Amino acid sequence: MKANSMCISCILSRQEKKIRSFEDEQKKSEYMNQVLKILYENGQTESAPWMAEKINRLYEKYWGPLEDYTDIKHEYNMLLLDKEADMEQKIKMADDPLVECIKYVCAGNYIDFTGVENVNMNTFEELLKKAEEESVCEEEYQKFRDDLASAKTLAYLTDNCGEIVLDKIFIRHIKEAYPDLNITVIVRGENVINDATMTDAEEVGLTEMVTCIGNGNAAPSTILNRLSDEAKRVLDDADVIISKGQGNFEGFCGEGYNPYFFFLCKCPLFLHRFKLPQFTSVFAKEERLMK
Repeated sequence: MKANSMCISCILSRQEKKIRSFEDEQKKSEYMNQVLKILYENGQTESAPWMAEKINRLYEKYWGPLEDYTDIKHEYNMLLLDKEADMEQKIKMADDPLVECIKYVCAGNYIDFTGVENVNMNTFEELLKKAEEESVCEEEYQKFRDDLASAKTLAYLTDNCGEIVLDKIFIRHIKEAYPDLNITVIVRGENVINDATMTDAEEVGLTEMVTCIGNGNAAPSTILNRLSDEAKRVLDDADVIISKGQGNFEGFCGEGYNPYFFFLCKCPLFLHRFKLPQFTSVFAKEERLMK
């Protein structure tokens, strides 16, 4: 899905903020002009995540390594692992555990250091409590269950650290409900912001449960022409695809795969596009979501 005017404005503003404290004004001006060049040449054909990866490489050329989120990712993985048993108990006590899982995996999409201005655990705790009281569209849920029941393969695109623990819980319950379903999880192929990679999948124990692979690149999304052959093959062969997060929606929507999208509306673009308040959950298959 190509970037719109809000995406372009946001990218430009974020880059200026990142370099604002640097001293070399001439270098800063050159850098921003190169950012503008990327936006001008690609803004009408490519998605925001595609351009974000290009700009990240440009940033490294001018300013050195990007911010390291290793410690933050570990912190949020551990925080969610500490909550796993409690959440699992609540899910098992629910009338329909899979419905409860959907509420939690959408709420977990809050842990996004790009889409959310100031991620904090207090807000996250509130969203988890709110999730318990929210409802899931019964019609959409039944179609989801029907698709899983007839499927042989499921591809699961993850998004962020911490959140991946909730993905693990969801996948566990999908496996219990559909034991013959072959599930493959696709994480980011390289470090980018706080997105989940194989390191995170291993840290939270997801690799012990299902096959996990990297997607072969460092884009903060799922972008077809940047995928490894293996990741592309998994998507091509999948009967059902679950796509988590705003970034995956931006890069993967409209590519002909018709996935089920699960995300939390966080940034102004998504609030405007879906006419929803901030931190509202979205769960729908692409063909119905984009009507």
